[in-house]
Amino acid sequence: MDLLFTGGPMFGTDASALLVRDGRILAIGHDDVRELAGPRTEVVDLRGRLLMPGFQDAHVHAVFGGLELGLCDLSGTTDVAEYLRRVRAYADGHPLEEWIVGGGWSMESFPGGVPGRDLLDRVVPDRPVFLMNRDHHAAWVNSRALDLAGVTARTPDPADGRIDRGPGGDPVGGLQEGAMALVEALVPAATPADRLAGLLRAQRLLHSLGVTAWQDAMLCATNGYPDVADAYLTAATDGSLVSPVVGALWWDRERGAEQIPSLVDERERFTAGPLRSGTVKFMLDGVAENFTAAMTAPYRDACGHPTDNSGLSFIDPAALPGYVTELDRLGFQAHFHALGDRAVRTALDAVAAARAANGPSDTRPHLAHLQVVHPDDVRRFRPLGATANVQALWAAHEPQMDELTIPFLDPELAGRQYPFGDLHRSGARLAAGSDWPVSSPDPLQAVHVAVNRVLPGQDRPVFLPEQRLELATALRAYTSGSAYVNHLDDSGTLSAGSRADLVVLDRDPAAGPPQEIAAARVAITYVAGERVYSSRDA
Repeated sequence: MDLLFTGGPMFGTDASALLVRDGRILAIGHDDVRELAGPRTEVVDLRGRLLMPGFQDAHVHAVFGGLELGLCDLSGTTDVAEYLRRVRAYADGHPLEEWIVGGGWSMESFPGGVPGRDLLDRVVPDRPVFLMNRDHHAAWVNSRALDLAGVTARTPDPADGRIDRGPGGDPVGGLQEGAMALVEALVPAATPADRLAGLLRAQRLLHSLGVTAWQDAMLCATNGYPDVADAYLTAATDGSLVSPVVGALWWDRERGAEQIPSLVDERERFTAGPLRSGTVKFMLDGVAENFTAAMTAPYRDACGHPTDNSGLSFIDPAALPGYVTELDRLGFQAHFHALGDRAVRTALDAVAAARAANGPSDTRPHLAHLQVVHPDDVRRFRPLGATANVQALWAAHEPQMDELTIPFLDPELAGRQYPFGDLHRSGARLAAGSDWPVSSPDPLQAVHVAVNRVLPGQDRPVFLPEQRLELATALRAYTSGSAYVNHLDDSGTLSAGSRADLVVLDRDPAAGPPQEIAAARVAITYVAGERVYSSRDA
């Protein structure tokens, strides 16, 4: 059945009518388009609401997010008493589960960002507990979990992580980065059925938020992370995966170039139906809050004095250009986790090496997170053809920023955080993602912060106001910008021939003040012209 949209604004155009046929936009315009409607055309009256191309998330962990929705969920609060209430309630409601597993807690909830095992011991003393924090770079565990894993004062820190310790060296209950694997290796793995259910749960949520395609940033994972690729392959072949998905194949940081042939095999294996896996994900560093993001200047201590720690490089910066060059030659896209400015520079150096060796290509490398970027490197994105993949929801004053980040960064680095405005003015292409379940998967929340640099509903100072984006720029990052990164060139815009991946918002955010952007809601979502979500009042 054809669809005719009329009666409201259409993003990026002055059109008043849009016709969909066979899953694609047949025409967009005015009365000439209305005349193409036939007796079986369904007319969608926008009633003044905004029609947009579907949002695309360029960096998300959909299966993890979907799984966590069914586990012990600590998200949406920073109150420690509420965490403990939820853990106790989950344990009581699941008496047969060997482990209590979940996540979503915030570092800001604990002094120094470090949780204590004694808190968990009070509510679950008899079973092991393993709870990821909201950014998935640390875990909170109880004494039973540490005992089962044999983690004691004598256990050395792994090369890619840290055991949080008390004065005598005893583990206090926080495990940072690679140290999580010491306990997580014992956690019962999710079953294939669990992972598939998590993916489908995530797809429903993403559709309700207007997300019609995404790039999952961790398939075929190693280094202690669970692999979720089987869920995508099953859903892609049985028809339950509705949205186009790009799978980013994980680069094993404990191996070198010898893994490239296996990545070629995985690209072929995990390309089916709407799933394509022609991307390789390089996790170059950690996060600023636990001092593992790779910076060009050392972190400060609690008194403001420089330390001897400038963060971690999870992949040898000297070897990375060779890896990226060979993968680029083989047609792979590089997707970098690069949070600190040293990691950003390392990623850009690798892209530059690939360009020098292979010449121009259409592999479309992109750098995600970009918390700190040196001005010299801001200017490198456009000539290298590297896309800035921003997670805008993080660019605001909130306790994790104000209490656990800014006081411990070199002041010059602290003033360079999330430089979206500088990147845009330099001509860099912007894409956008959520990193869910690290943060909310709602694109409108992120767009709100990109424009305001203040979290929705909060009355705080604007965070580095010169880095704000115009609303249209932020929306394009989440639509055509991410479509470019995802190699979905037939989507992301309202234009004839494009896929009819469409979203109707309940209002036009541009018609109100910027402070109300996050109040907009998704009314209807279409994928290839098929309605996949409708709100109650759609």
